[in-house]
Amino acid sequence: MATLTFVYADSTAVLGPLALRAEPGSYDLCRGHSAGLSVPRGWEVIRLPGDLNSPRASSDDLMALADAVRRVGFGDGAPEPVQPPAVTRRKGHLAVLADPQDA
Repeated sequence: MATLTFVYADSTAVLGPLALRAEPGSYDLCRGHSAGLSVPRGWEVIRLPGDLNSPRASSDDLMALADAVRRVGFGDGAPEPVQPPAVTRRKGHLAVLADPQDA
């Protein structure tokens, strides 16, 4: 399996390992379709290295995630609490929110 994305401005199709989450404009392909991929004349196909049969994150991705969780756990990267914006007006299910800079 592989994930296919397009860069229309560069006339390029990028085929890489299966993405871990759905993204707009990307398409998951089975082995047969990824092997037989063809693009319009004048386009280029970039095949990224990696195991196209395994939808797992690379060890670099996992280490980056573990480091981020560790930093927050030790209080080094704890996010500051965010105040929700004040509602100034309502009309049905719509609400007008105050700009946080004006508050």
